[in-house]
Amino acid sequence: MLKSFVIALVCLAAISFSGCAKKDVRTRADDSTAPVEGVEKVKPAPGTGNVQGKVLYNNAPVANIDVRLCETFSRFLSGCGGKIYTAKTDKDGDFVITNVPPKEYEGLTVRVFDTDSYVFATTGIAGISSEKYNVVADKTLFVRPTHLFKGDLQVLNPKAGSTVSGENLELKWEPYPDAAYYKFSLSPNEHLVTAPYTNERVDGASFKVNKPLEKGIYRFKIEAFNKSDRKLSETPDDINFTVN
Repeated sequence: MLKSFVIALVCLAAISFSGCAKKDVRTRADDSTAPVEGVEKVKPAPGTGNVQGKVLYNNAPVANIDVRLCETFSRFLSGCGGKIYTAKTDKDGDFVITNVPPKEYEGLTVRVFDTDSYVFATTGIAGISSEKYNVVADKTLFVRPTHLFKGDLQVLNPKAGSTVSGENLELKWEPYPDAAYYKFSLSPNEHLVTAPYTNERVDGASFKVNKPLEKGIYRFKIEAFNKSDRKLSETPDDINFTVN
């Protein structure tokens, strides 16, 4: 079954990353209009262009990450398609996709470490459209850094599938390395009921619920951020539990 795309990582006015038939992630870049500049690491072969960028995690470069430039791209269906050009990041987190025929390409995907998830850049309101990449002959196209995040933040309470009381409920999770703060969302499955917490910031690894919770099924998600406001990790899936 086709999973929804999640990850990890460039969102301009809305630039984010996603993948195909796998989980995706979102990312943010600082400015969607400013051109990206850099030092060319490899000169393009005559008549072709290069695409160069960097992959980071927790503000540090990540080596040996797969990157793909996609001739065609469908966010919700086939993902990266057509002619695909690939590269891996080096020890400095840099990648160069070389000898690319000049034209516009519909997507650039970055693998999330050694998982089956990829991130891709999107643009426009709510990040509906994938970012396009115009490769020009004899030039290097510099793309914005991709900031990866993981999906291994572990919830301690409530457990997935558990039934709990809505009174004196304390949400708990494992402290995440280098996390300066967290954001969590607690949402009822009943869409007519207002979510009690959305992107609520917490400095520690627990939170005592101080709003009334109606009976029903709830979804619980947590994200960890470093001191530079870069996302480090999130719960692998929304935690579903029942309030009785």
